[in-house]
Amino acid sequence: MSGLDPRDTGVANSTELSADPSAAAESAETVLSRSYRALSIGIVSVVLLIAFEATAVGTAMPVAARELDGVSLYAFAFSGFFTTSLFGMVLSGQWADRRGPVGPVTAGIGAFAAGLLVAGTATAMWAFVLGRAVQGLGGGLVIVGLYVVIGRAYPERLRPAIMAAFSASWVVPSIVGPLASGAVTEHLGWRWVFVGIPVLVVFPLALALPQISRRASGPVAGTDPSFDRRRIRLALGISLGAGLLQYAAQDLRPLSLLPGVLGAALLVPAVLGLLPRGTYRAARGLPSVVLLRGVASGSFIAAESFVPLMLVTQRGLSPTLAGFSLAAGGATWAAGSWVQSRPRLEPYRERLTTLGMVLVAAAIAAAPSVLIDSVPVWTLAVAWSFGCFGMGLVISSAGVLLLKLSAPEEAGTNSASLQISDALSNVVLLSVGGAAFAALGGGTAGHMVAEASGSHPAAFAAVFLPMAAVALAGVWVTGRLRSDR
Repeated sequence: MSGLDPRDTGVANSTELSADPSAAAESAETVLSRSYRALSIGIVSVVLLIAFEATAVGTAMPVAARELDGVSLYAFAFSGFFTTSLFGMVLSGQWADRRGPVGPVTAGIGAFAAGLLVAGTATAMWAFVLGRAVQGLGGGLVIVGLYVVIGRAYPERLRPAIMAAFSASWVVPSIVGPLASGAVTEHLGWRWVFVGIPVLVVFPLALALPQISRRASGPVAGTDPSFDRRRIRLALGISLGAGLLQYAAQDLRPLSLLPGVLGAALLVPAVLGLLPRGTYRAARGLPSVVLLRGVASGSFIAAESFVPLMLVTQRGLSPTLAGFSLAAGGATWAAGSWVQSRPRLEPYRERLTTLGMVLVAAAIAAAPSVLIDSVPVWTLAVAWSFGCFGMGLVISSAGVLLLKLSAPEEAGTNSASLQISDALSNVVLLSVGGAAFAALGGGTAGHMVAEASGSHPAAFAAVFLPMAAVALAGVWVTGRLRSDR
């Protein structure tokens, strides 16, 4: 075969297209063409609402905890969301593979809205935590269900573009969400941050569900409609194990060692059973794609969590200015995702992920340079923008590669594995980073913010440098994404 094959160059052969007008019309379609417009706007609107809630809730949460006299349960409002979302991810993968994504997406949006209402109307902190747990279940159902929708409803050439749209959906919420939430909390009350969003769910439901039903409903032909009970049991194990580990991390008494050990005993075998075989040894192909998602997300998010704290305590910035130092990252993340969606770059997808991980590692390694007073603070904002660009390349590409390497009947299960890798790596590396930070004088886990004003600069270096090393390991993983080598 000659090197002028249109599939290799990205240039259409005019003779072939003129002979097949329908193929030419199909190749000219985009995610906003008439046949895909309603579906694209609908599912992107769902992601936009989830993004707004995720970025806004952190602002309202402290006020809610104080008003409900539940500061002692504050951390469980976050961990409750996480533990139930893990179960929701696995359940959604099973549900979508065997009966189509309509059910998990509908139930997930409904549960997410119901959880918001429960949290927003809570009169006690335990009810608020319950609402957050219901939200987490809904979020886990939705995100995996949407990946299956992409795999079924969009041709392979359009998947990078819709992944880029998902990333772009986080840009405005990441900038506007905390500010809007603060204004609403101050002038209307924290409850409106929660009860105001469910009303907006009607629009994406009305727009997307008919299209999902038409394009992606039903099981894949020949698929066993019964659920895999073993995976459901493992999902319960991973959720309960993660919950116990988080409880142990939040209660530093010696007695908490018992739930910590029990949590690890439940979590480790569940993770090994739910992720593709060979994930932790970076086996070529799908296992390395799943591992890369966890390595990239965990190292970057764990490092990013300490950036504002470092700028406030070591360079004297206000919390607002420290937060704005990361604001440009939302735009560059979306830009990186847009770049990977360009059709002409498809043959170089693995190289793009390598470039992305190099940028991520460099940004994390450069961050502690601002601990030196002579280094301008703005250099961190610039470095972090490049790191976010790299994340845009890597995270969206991982989703595209996962769907490319997944059989239709396994898209849900594999998408759940990708999300589990992402979520668990965030928790594990945040815990490791927090422990290193505390060990070198950064403050205890329960009083980190309050005590960090006296932190030694080495405490921050102990977070960033190991995370940069993890990201560098991700550069190696990107060389194992192809299964045909």
